[in-house]
Amino acid sequence: MKIVLPGGTGQVGTILDRALSAAGHEVVVLTRRPRRPQDVAWDGAALGPWAEAVDGADVVVNLAGRSVSCRYTPENLRAMMNSRVDSTRVVGEAIAAARRPPKVWLQMSTATVYAHRFDAANDEATGVIGGTESGVPDYWAYSVEIAKNWERTQAEAPTPDTRKVALRAAMVMSPDRGGVFDVLLRLARLGLGGPVAGGGQYVSWIHDEDFVRAVEFLIAREDVAGAVNLAAPGPLPQREFMRVLRRTWGVPVGLPATRWMAEAGAFALRSDTELLLKSRRVVPGRLRDAGFAFAWPGWEGAAGDLVRRARAARAGSGRLRARVGGG
Repeated sequence: MKIVLPGGTGQVGTILDRALSAAGHEVVVLTRRPRRPQDVAWDGAALGPWAEAVDGADVVVNLAGRSVSCRYTPENLRAMMNSRVDSTRVVGEAIAAARRPPKVWLQMSTATVYAHRFDAANDEATGVIGGTESGVPDYWAYSVEIAKNWERTQAEAPTPDTRKVALRAAMVMSPDRGGVFDVLLRLARLGLGGPVAGGGQYVSWIHDEDFVRAVEFLIAREDVAGAVNLAAPGPLPQREFMRVLRRTWGVPVGLPATRWMAEAGAFALRSDTELLLKSRRVVPGRLRDAGFAFAWPGWEGAAGDLVRRARAARAGSGRLRARVGGG
């Protein structure tokens, strides 16, 4: 298949590009900074020559949008909104204008669309959409609006010959440097991976292998359209999530952090506490109903695999540095 990945140079795009290319697919990445023969330049805001890559493609998986790994200032929040809505709109325009439109358009969304809650899990049928919770920062509602506008823009795109799926993805865990797992593992290794603000908030996640398999599953399942949660069936409280990660790496303790300590840490990492404090208790209702089988349904097994791969990558990097230094 020919698969087009707008915004495919980030962590999730790199995972998909690597796996889909290894499976023998022709993968074209739309990016502002093309570097490889399979990269095509685009600006994520207006139609251009890049649209030729969409015409005749089998699948589009749009991953474009400003990274959420930043301080949630008004300027950054607007950039998140505009980059997601504009790129989704223009991908829809390219599909609508195509002589041979793709059969399916998978559009990245986010599990952040659901409410901050502890009492029950959010699936697609009964989950509570966020934005009106009490006792949380006002700007958390803006994150929900970003997700809602992101999905609405795809839903309203006039692409009658293309099936549309919105991927409400939880945190994708891979050992790649700079990804969310890399950040969490670094905190654990430094002894900082303890409960944050009590640690009762739920962490929803998905192993990178299952993320790729879910994407392939949704490409093949012509009967599935609309919003689909991409999350492992075992979300768990942050304190337990980090306890498992520490134990897997071999770190005996993790210092707890109060809310203000989390604020200070997020500031130092140029990130935001919403990523740590919002309770994302999300489960994959539609994937399970459609018969998708997770290779890594539980965090303990997933963490073991990710830690093993992270150790192997670090060992390989160390050997490479030694050879370079000795040469």
